[in-house]
Amino acid sequence: MIVVTGAAGFIGSCLVSKLNYQGYKDLILVDDFSQIQKKENYQSKSFHQLIERTEFLSWFENNATHVNFVFHIGARTDTTEFNVELFNQLNLHYTQSIWQTCSKHQIPLVYASSAATYGLGEFGYDDNEQNIPLLKPLNPYGDSKNDFDKWALLQKQTPPKWVGFKFFNVYGPNEFHKGRMASVIFHSFNQINEKGQVKLFRSHNPNYTDGGQLRDFVYVKDVVNVLYFAFTQSLKSGIYNLGSGKARTFLDLAKATFKALGKEANIEFIDTPIDIRDKYQYFTEANMSKLKAQGYQQEFSSLEDGVHDYVTNYLIGKRYF
Repeated sequence: MIVVTGAAGFIGSCLVSKLNYQGYKDLILVDDFSQIQKKENYQSKSFHQLIERTEFLSWFENNATHVNFVFHIGARTDTTEFNVELFNQLNLHYTQSIWQTCSKHQIPLVYASSAATYGLGEFGYDDNEQNIPLLKPLNPYGDSKNDFDKWALLQKQTPPKWVGFKFFNVYGPNEFHKGRMASVIFHSFNQINEKGQVKLFRSHNPNYTDGGQLRDFVYVKDVVNVLYFAFTQSLKSGIYNLGSGKARTFLDLAKATFKALGKEANIEFIDTPIDIRDKYQYFTEANMSKLKAQGYQQEFSSLEDGVHDYVTNYLIGKRYF
């Protein structure tokens, strides 16, 4: 059996779809299934059993001998939440428990870290594990992810293979439930349909033009291809970046969304809210050389191709992957 945590969420449900497509149906899906708005992400998928997040750790300890692989994608991901204890419980301690059971029973583990661990990028965006103790995340979510990465690197008892992926700005289908935490593309699509216009944050940094803020946007289909690669190939244990490897502007993103809808761009700039202005990232870009050195050769979607596929095949008509 293969375990996928966060299986009702955005990336987790897309991973389940990828596994089903590859013929894997004996899946254990873990999530908070009381959130009805997530149901369409998983109801059409093939799986063996649904297990509530709160019940999974005890289930796992009792059934570990039947588990062949764990994808731990589930996490509390709200970057505006500042309850540190909540992040310690759901992101740090929960993941430590999964790691310990995987280590005890020698089950390979892939888990989700985050580019939020890089903070303002003072040490760059290289997935050099020697830099991880130096990183300065900007919020408790980033801290919780970095705290686990640091903890993992210190462990002497480990799963037989373990890989942490630092997800950059992932976008794509199955994020209808995410509300304000959904991708800028999702919100741009809705703004265009409702008002014919997209609002972007104005730059408050003289080194960047309005809309010229740069992010590494990575399509979720590319993300799950990498996760599947980690599942099927002998990837060296460690922590890896998972982005497109190419930073693009929010202006590019908005224009690509208008183009996918066959409409002329109409963009307005608004001030970045004061409460997040000093923590706003103006640039992120994943150095992907470490993963490529391990043999990953697939090309990542361009922003234009990813946005076109997302908009035309999923957002229009509200379809799921």
